[in-house]
Amino acid sequence: MNKTLVAILIAWLATANASHAKESESKHAREHGQEKATTAAPHSEHDNHEEHDAHQPDTEHGHADHGDEDHDEHSAHDEHNSESEHGHEEHSEGAHGEHDNHGGHGGHEEAASASLDPAQMTLADIQVIPLTPRKVDYQLYAPGEILSNGYTSYRVSPRVPSVVLHRHVALGDHVEQGQPLVTLFSEAVAQAQANYRTAWPEWQRVQELGRKTVGEQRYIAAKTNLEAARATLLAYGLSTADLQPLVASQQSLALGEYTLRAQIDGAVLSDAFEQGQRIEAGEPLIALANEKQLWVEAHLPANLSLSLGEGTPAEVVTGDVRVKASVTQEAHTIDPITRTRTVRLLVNNPEHRLHPGQFAEVYFRFQTKRPVLAVPETALMRGADGDWTVFVEDQPGEFQPVEVELGRALGPLREISGVGPGARIVTQGAFFVASQIAKGGFDPHNH
Repeated sequence: MNKTLVAILIAWLATANASHAKESESKHAREHGQEKATTAAPHSEHDNHEEHDAHQPDTEHGHADHGDEDHDEHSAHDEHNSESEHGHEEHSEGAHGEHDNHGGHGGHEEAASASLDPAQMTLADIQVIPLTPRKVDYQLYAPGEILSNGYTSYRVSPRVPSVVLHRHVALGDHVEQGQPLVTLFSEAVAQAQANYRTAWPEWQRVQELGRKTVGEQRYIAAKTNLEAARATLLAYGLSTADLQPLVASQQSLALGEYTLRAQIDGAVLSDAFEQGQRIEAGEPLIALANEKQLWVEAHLPANLSLSLGEGTPAEVVTGDVRVKASVTQEAHTIDPITRTRTVRLLVNNPEHRLHPGQFAEVYFRFQTKRPVLAVPETALMRGADGDWTVFVEDQPGEFQPVEVELGRALGPLREISGVGPGARIVTQGAFFVASQIAKGGFDPHNH
């Protein structure tokens, strides 16, 4: 019986040990499965770890060793990933840098050129001509004014304070030399006429008696008084013919009255006075001008370095009238009001088609002494840096901006340097080409 109890006890202990071992293995497997779920699974090292757990006893020492190895393998894997990511970043940065450099160069080419197809060129009316040296006939425009010829005009005015008695001509009348213009009255003229009347008979008497009879002193005094009275009247504007009635016994003349006469042939340009008006000495009454030859004063920019010698031809235009003119004088001072330089021209006007006071357009004609390279003003554009540029067609539809230096203004043309003969220059539509270049140089991504 004792043997039977011992056998039963041994069997129960064996069964208990087996059950305990099985429970330990199941618990270890569950714990390892949870650890796998919380770590990064797609690595081969984790599979090796499972095989290692299956063949190693579940001891504290063996599990600690596996943790160290796993940690080393994870570190190596992390270093590999870091190197891979770093290499990828370097590759990306290098590629991106190369792309940036290439993009920058490409942007520079686009910013410095434009490509247009025939349809665009036709729509923008772009015209291209080859640049060739040639002598240029050009004209220079200047605003002007028609004036009376100051060297042949005459201004009628009293020499002493006077009152207007009678008008003999009106505005616009054509008069001849010696023709009466206006009759005036003056107290000073009356006194001078009286003196002349007194001096004249005395001088006649002395001449009849003779110089030896009357004596030297009386003879000189009579002559001097007559000459002084005569000179005074002539200075007041009377003519020699006006003196004769003063000494004619059969004519009666009211003292103080005198008539001013035309000194030249011409037209009455102004007569701003009224009968009965008192006119001071020197105040203008009538302006006379010979309109067969007139002045034209052209106003040029003060900074224009151009010499217009006497005889330089020009054309004067006013309304529908065009006449030839020539330079007679060039001022050497600048007008303080208009800040312009005045050039005076002489124009023949035999048919009286031009009149003083009219505004005119003056065109001076020139020709360059040697061939020059010149383009229309429409071909010039300001570049991004502010310099003047023209657009040169290198290939059909391919346009490059070229900086140029400006020279003389030749009418609608401008002399340039910086491009050689034969270059194909955009003469019309340059603004469209410039806008296409500006659009090509704009990057919305700031690359």
